[in-house]
Amino acid sequence: MRLLECTDLNMSYDGVPAVRNVSFSVDEGDYLCVVGENGSGKSTLVKGLLGLMAPVSGKVEYTGVRHSEIGYLPQQTPLQRNFPASVLEVVLSGCLGRKGLKPFYSKKDKMLAKENLSRLGASEWIGKSYRDLSGGQQQRVLLARAMCAAGKLIILDEPTTNLDPVAASEFYDLLYKLNRERHMTIIMVSHDIGCAIKYADKVLHMDTDLVYFGAAEEYAKTDFGRKMMGADRND
Repeated sequence: MRLLECTDLNMSYDGVPAVRNVSFSVDEGDYLCVVGENGSGKSTLVKGLLGLMAPVSGKVEYTGVRHSEIGYLPQQTPLQRNFPASVLEVVLSGCLGRKGLKPFYSKKDKMLAKENLSRLGASEWIGKSYRDLSGGQQQRVLLARAMCAAGKLIILDEPTTNLDPVAASEFYDLLYKLNRERHMTIIMVSHDIGCAIKYADKVLHMDTDLVYFGAAEEYAKTDFGRKMMGADRND
């Protein structure tokens, strides 16, 4: 089933193109990794997909998923990493988008939050303060939060930035299991090209324009794919 389709998408900041003539589609069950150099339009594209930024022209159409069924894990700021709330409170906040005007969390909401923490091996942190967790633990909590919001699709923007290699590898494994075992559709912006090839089944390479969109295994054979993978190894 087709979940979303971008057609001739153009986005800009103060008249300067950030995303230019980008067309691609995402089907249910896809694991799409969005890659490219810094300033290539990756995060701007994500804002367009989420409706946080209006396109100059072109369109984003959701055909198999509602906005309320999309989980989002943005890049964290230092202030957010020090947020003084319990782990359960942070995860529960993922339920807000589909509660409408209901002011309180239901028993079902709390059960869902606990189930998602359990799926990610994070149940033991439920009563802890979020700001006392390590970077890798915080990302697991934020993934559980996104799972509370997501019915079919999770969008992540550089989720392993500032994580050590072990924590990053564990996080990628969690995403892979979500995709393969729960059939959750994943769209992830990443600078880690090696992991993009290892885990994703599709790659979208941005350089303001669309450089490549297709199978991850074919991307690894292209000149720009090999170049990006070489840069990744030199990081």
